[in-house]
Amino acid sequence: MLRCVFLLMVLCLQGCSAIKLGYQQLPTLSYWWLDSSVSFSDAQTPLAKDALAQLHRWHRAEELPLYAEVFKRLALQSAEPLQPQQVCSVVGEADKALERTMRKAVSLAAPVALNMGPEQLSHLNQNWASKNKDWEKEWAQGSASERLERRLSKAVDRFSDFYGPLSPTQTAMVRTQLQQSVWTPDWGRRDRLRRQQDLMSTLQKASQSSASALPQVEADLWALWQRWMDPQDPVGRGVIQKLRMQACENLAQLHNTTSAEQRLRAARRLRAYEQDLRDLIRP
Repeated sequence: MLRCVFLLMVLCLQGCSAIKLGYQQLPTLSYWWLDSSVSFSDAQTPLAKDALAQLHRWHRAEELPLYAEVFKRLALQSAEPLQPQQVCSVVGEADKALERTMRKAVSLAAPVALNMGPEQLSHLNQNWASKNKDWEKEWAQGSASERLERRLSKAVDRFSDFYGPLSPTQTAMVRTQLQQSVWTPDWGRRDRLRRQQDLMSTLQKASQSSASALPQVEADLWALWQRWMDPQDPVGRGVIQKLRMQACENLAQLHNTTSAEQRLRAARRLRAYEQDLRDLIRP
């Protein structure tokens, strides 16, 4: 749940025309999403809304200037070939930004978690049951070739939105990359359930705690986030590390096949992101 709050903070980057409007509405959008997941009580609603408003103000003041600088640098780099290490360096910066945001989010979420009751936890379980069915339909159902085609369609759409239409050769490259990925539906399902079960256990413990236990609740939520990002079991940790490395290698490989026109489009998109973020930073 905490991770999804952060993702809502960056979803606006999927389309530059919607960045400013989307970002300005994120406290409201985040509340609606969370409320649909846990169904806040009348007493919990003000706590949740205030926490999200504080997170948004902090993120706008502290993080957006850093993001703008990253996009400025990426716009310059996009004109040249990329090495996987360069991509991973940017991913590392994103990880650090995510960690800073989640550290702030955890401190603000702890009082809300402390006030959750059985009704909210039951609602969350029901919400997960519904979402898990949707996940199965999207990622696990059908033959291996059908699943591959669905993943390929999503990947091509994502890259085409950034670079412009991919060539048949580039599309074939993306297909090969997906075929070689260490990600499988079985692993994805297990990891999804692992995170859900871990979150539920942490929230149950928080809901049974007294107000004096707030520092421990915050510590438990932070430990939860760290387990989400870095699984304790060696196999799960190895898969995530391999997925990150493959993502860096795959993006560098695709970028290095792009035409001058595709790279120009990417640079323009990145500069538009930078400008929209700088507009948001201004009072």
